[in-house]
Amino acid sequence: MPTADPYRLDPREVREPPRTLFEALRRVGPGLILAASIVGSGELIATTTLGAQVGYSALWIIVLSCAIKPVVQAELGRYTIASGETGLEALDHVPGPRLRVGWLLWAWAAMVLMTLLQVGAMFGGVAQVMALLVPAVGERAWVLIFLLLTLGLLLGGGYARIERLAVVKVGLFTLITFLAALVLTRMPGYFHWSELLEGLRLRLPPQGVATAAAVFGITGVGASELFMYPYWCVEKGYARFVGPHELTPQWQRRARGWVRVMHVDILASMVIYTVATLAFYLLGAGILHGMGLVPAAGDMIPVLSNIYTQTLGPWALWVFYVGAIATLYGTIFAATAAHSRIFSDLCRLLGLFSRDDAAARRRWRQVFVLVLTLLPVGLYWIFASPVKMVVAGGIAQAVMLPLVGAGAVWLRHRRLPPELAPSWPVTVALWAAALLMAAMMAYYAWLIARA
Repeated sequence: MPTADPYRLDPREVREPPRTLFEALRRVGPGLILAASIVGSGELIATTTLGAQVGYSALWIIVLSCAIKPVVQAELGRYTIASGETGLEALDHVPGPRLRVGWLLWAWAAMVLMTLLQVGAMFGGVAQVMALLVPAVGERAWVLIFLLLTLGLLLGGGYARIERLAVVKVGLFTLITFLAALVLTRMPGYFHWSELLEGLRLRLPPQGVATAAAVFGITGVGASELFMYPYWCVEKGYARFVGPHELTPQWQRRARGWVRVMHVDILASMVIYTVATLAFYLLGAGILHGMGLVPAAGDMIPVLSNIYTQTLGPWALWVFYVGAIATLYGTIFAATAAHSRIFSDLCRLLGLFSRDDAAARRRWRQVFVLVLTLLPVGLYWIFASPVKMVVAGGIAQAVMLPLVGAGAVWLRHRRLPPELAPSWPVTVALWAAALLMAAMMAYYAWLIARA
């Protein structure tokens, strides 16, 4: 029987890795939860808004963002499987100033507080849709209804429930949006292949710099998802199935086998969120930019609905509403579930409870479910501008990317057991990803300084 505490490495929980691709696909899950978190405010709001602002010219940013971050994600996951340590526990080894825990953990906490603006924006987006469907209930009342629903689902909720909801949510909206993007390619008034190719040139109109920085921070695997992924690997059981580190061929075989499963998980989720992200961007660049519309505070949902109604027809308005609710709310659910786990782990690292105290971990997780649900709602009531809130949270994630990239490089060379080290091409790719993320942030800073 599985242990009640997925964070405890128990030799009795050791399992052999799957031998076939089909068996490995049955073990995926962490990446799907991550995709549920990714395909939300970043894609539906920020990515589409960037396309509406600058047309196809920023396509290269979307491609680059989705392509380079999975290698960092994979190496953080590899370290967790090899060591059994959580994401924060691993990055707490990075040298530098400490205040009970390392500086990188406090930087993560500051970033999450900024990303609560994104979660608040998603509460606002869902409430806007429901207010259009049921005008008799005001927007703020709908925010409260979804607040209570979130608390009911997450308090005491386990990994399996979150994974099931993530699969349904990701599959629904990704498929429909992909179909809308396919229809777009048959609409010469809004789409030309030459413009698409132009979008792969490394240039960016100055009016989209802030949104582009936010999009780079949150599309693909954002900085917050890079911290989340090791926790979902732990809760899925990858690290537990490998068992405590041993200098034996059996341990090495198990570890490499479960790392391969993790790679299948990452690849499957990468295909899903890349397709979804590109589809949202193309629809924003083609439909919204072509119509001269940019989503703003009060009219965000009516403007965004054009990406469906102009491609699939007026009947698709209701499909868009349902999909928007599923996408935005699913991201609220997945992000809050992850952050409550990570913040409770931060409390452990601060010495508030021991690693093996599963009951204390659950209590702290429930406390943070409350905090991380109430704060975003309060932020939405204060700012009431979903697009600007998403951009602010995205910029915070973008700033964090070079730091987590550097942390992954440090763990690879200083902490990872040598017998589980990746091949030299993977190591080169890790360095390239970390340097590219740093270069992109320097590029944005330069553009903003010039503006």
